[in-house]
Amino acid sequence: MVNRNRVEEVIGQHGRIGVFFSFGFIFLTLLFKKKEEIMKKFVNTGICICFFLSLVFSGISAQASGHNTVKKPSPDEVLKMLKEGNKRFYTGKSVHPNADQARLKLAGSEDQGKYAYATVITCSDSRVPVELIFDAGVMDIFVIRVAGNVCDTDEIGSIEYGLGHVHTPVMVVLGHTQCGAVTAVTHALNGQGHKLERNIVPLVNNIIPAVKKAKEEHKDVHGDAIIPYAIEENVWLGIHDLFMESPETRNLVKDGSVKVVGAIYDVGTGKIKWLPEEKVMEILKEVEASPDKATNVYAE
Repeated sequence: MVNRNRVEEVIGQHGRIGVFFSFGFIFLTLLFKKKEEIMKKFVNTGICICFFLSLVFSGISAQASGHNTVKKPSPDEVLKMLKEGNKRFYTGKSVHPNADQARLKLAGSEDQGKYAYATVITCSDSRVPVELIFDAGVMDIFVIRVAGNVCDTDEIGSIEYGLGHVHTPVMVVLGHTQCGAVTAVTHALNGQGHKLERNIVPLVNNIIPAVKKAKEEHKDVHGDAIIPYAIEENVWLGIHDLFMESPETRNLVKDGSVKVVGAIYDVGTGKIKWLPEEKVMEILKEVEASPDKATNVYAE
């Protein structure tokens, strides 16, 4: 079996040797150009050949050593990959890619930023196994999980890391049917709630505006029937909060490097409903016009 590290070492040595010979030929040219006119063409040809070889071997060495960034698929290509992966999952045709020993070994030696193609924030609910529902594997998806898939400081910081450091071309805010966090907030606003532990209250407070907006826009819907509408509004609220607090995310979306999308996973069928991308851009435009948006990309 070929030792990859040895191959990289040898190639690197070849690159350095090529550079050495290039400068050697240049030196010889300067030394003998007046004595041996007949050698002139030979030497010049040698210089060109060795310089070319030094570039080739140096380039190969850099690639083999992992110094060059692997080109990732475009945002549209990643969305297609996610949709196709989910279709394989809910139709029972999953192939479980990138889940073997070779991938694990790669994960132990490589930077995830060269491989992960999507950042996903979703709920902590055990019925939403992210890699499985996208038929993805190790080093494919940068995942943030929190009850209610809310976008608060910690979650937004994790998203910024996924987009700005892991360099994923797509960011998905993924809600799901029968969300317990959204249901709890809905019941509380309907006067049917119960006492919550002290640290749950500030968590679900992020969801209250979404439930209120759903109730306001669907006045003819009552009781638990409003919950599916609130779940969708909560996805839109997460995208809004992300844009409000993350200038870096806004910049990446505006320059086309990243797509932010909303989606809802059905825990009973395994199928993902993809929400309109146009609304994401409407939210971005609204946030850009807001005087309350965060504007400093970096911490002070």
